[in-house]
Amino acid sequence: MKISPLFTAFLFFTHSFSQTDPRIYEIIDAVSSERIEADITTLANFGTRNTFSDTISSTRGIGAARRWIKSEFEKISKDCNNCLEIFYQKDFVKADGNDRVPKDTWIVNVAAVQKGAKYPNRYIIMSGDIDSRNSDGSDFTKDAPGANDNASGMAGAIEAARVLSKYKFESSIVYLGLSGEEQGLFGGKGFADYAKSQGWEIIGVLNNDMIGNIEGVNGVISNRDFRIFSEPVPPTETERERQMRRFYGGEVDGNSRQLARYVFETTKTYMPEMNPIMVYRLDRFGRGGHHRPFNDLGWAGIRIMEAHENYTQQHQDIRTENGIEYGDKLKFVNFDYAAKLTAVNAINMASLAWAPPAPKNVSIGGIVEPSAKLKWEKVQGATGYKIYWRDTTSPTWNYSRYVGNVSEFTLEGIVIDNYFFGVASVGKDGHESVVVFPNSVFR
Repeated sequence: MKISPLFTAFLFFTHSFSQTDPRIYEIIDAVSSERIEADITTLANFGTRNTFSDTISSTRGIGAARRWIKSEFEKISKDCNNCLEIFYQKDFVKADGNDRVPKDTWIVNVAAVQKGAKYPNRYIIMSGDIDSRNSDGSDFTKDAPGANDNASGMAGAIEAARVLSKYKFESSIVYLGLSGEEQGLFGGKGFADYAKSQGWEIIGVLNNDMIGNIEGVNGVISNRDFRIFSEPVPPTETERERQMRRFYGGEVDGNSRQLARYVFETTKTYMPEMNPIMVYRLDRFGRGGHHRPFNDLGWAGIRIMEAHENYTQQHQDIRTENGIEYGDKLKFVNFDYAAKLTAVNAINMASLAWAPPAPKNVSIGGIVEPSAKLKWEKVQGATGYKIYWRDTTSPTWNYSRYVGNVSEFTLEGIVIDNYFFGVASVGKDGHESVVVFPNSVFR
């Protein structure tokens, strides 16, 4: 259908007042760097959280760490009238005959689920890693405090639970501690398989791995920059989908990339002092994080982390050589910065959990015409829809138009050849779904 420019302007005016939600600013203000500091300190003081470390002691090793994390989730749940479902999820891993898995062990994850009121089977996950390591990943006796890698991400997930548990959401949120990351992403694979077996619909995974360092090994210091890693298209795409991309585009428009753009835009809207940096790669060069096992199953997942790393403080025995202090110590963590990145996660999870589901079966037309046409299936809970488009070389969406509660719209004067397009659902409070790239073409 076509809508007159005057009516569209009216729709935009009546809708635009709700484009920012005061509750999001409340969430930002509620994140506490002091609580994050206390949690990172507690985790680092377990000495080592190596995957194969002590599970019996109450003061040292990964067993003590995961029991403490579970107890923190339980305290949070008690304060919100038992709003969290807390459980261990575990898988048994056998020794592989080399140093990476030196002995049989249980990979134990800790999950706290805050169920949504309207869409309880739709989940947004924020994860941090429980385990730590020193120079030798199989050395489970020497100290490996892992203050930044990754007590910072784990503390962020706990703090996000404290803050967001005060609110009610339409979709479910999972605060997750994953184990076995350093040995091969075992915890993420185990939980991704668990979610699939439960029939979960995962909207997105925000994997936080190192969110506490502001001084890079290259000398750059910034408490504003952070990176968002995302893969271009799902590894589960079909041959037909791959062939369509050759002719219609979309090689940088998979679901994980759209989630990354969502985080970028939400952060720019509510935390303009921050500088999110989109990195067009699954993870750091040749490496991987705990979002990857979810990507492997076709779900959207990204990594949020510091922009400026210091490699002398990662995967290192604690020591001093040639005047350089090595090791992942508390003294190197910037707790205010970790709080900022925790807030980035919290506001994006809240926005997604308050938003309606994304539109379904988005299709596009307008070949050899002076306009672009889009169609989609309406979804429950949406009060309207928003069309996005961007230059084909732009990393983020440049333009948008709210078009009301319709299922098709023609953008007059916008030539389909020159842009990429997508559609998002909009809820009553202005919160939007992730943008959906068209998956079919019509004439």
